[in-house]
Amino acid sequence: MLSKYPESVKLVIKHFPLRRIHPFADKAARAALAAGRQGKFWEFHHLLFKNHQSLSDGKIAEIAKTLALDLTRFRQDMASGDVRRIVEEDTRQGYDIGVRGTPTIYINGKLLPSENRSLEGMSTIIDKELKRGKGGATGQ
Repeated sequence: MLSKYPESVKLVIKHFPLRRIHPFADKAARAALAAGRQGKFWEFHHLLFKNHQSLSDGKIAEIAKTLALDLTRFRQDMASGDVRRIVEEDTRQGYDIGVRGTPTIYINGKLLPSENRSLEGMSTIIDKELKRGKGGATGQ
């Protein structure tokens, strides 16, 4: 979507670790943020999802090593109060707007129905929103 709409679409990631379902969800969110501080958020994120069935402290460390992160800095950032606050704030915001699972996708503040989660479905909704915005429509 970002390459199709480079001037019109902004991607915002919010962390919503499903702690009751996955014991490493919180650590995974903090690890991705810590990797992001070294410019490797997306690479780390991709490898987390690729390995979601086998996440552990060891797997998180292995991914950090694979991406050649500064491991001392990575561990410090992962444990930092700042990173913990980001995950907690994202989670609180998610609960406040009714998020109950992942992934949850919103376009212009509207929940994307699961039947529209294909690239084509998202493009259709984005096109409608862009037309609505250019037509001077007011709304929420």
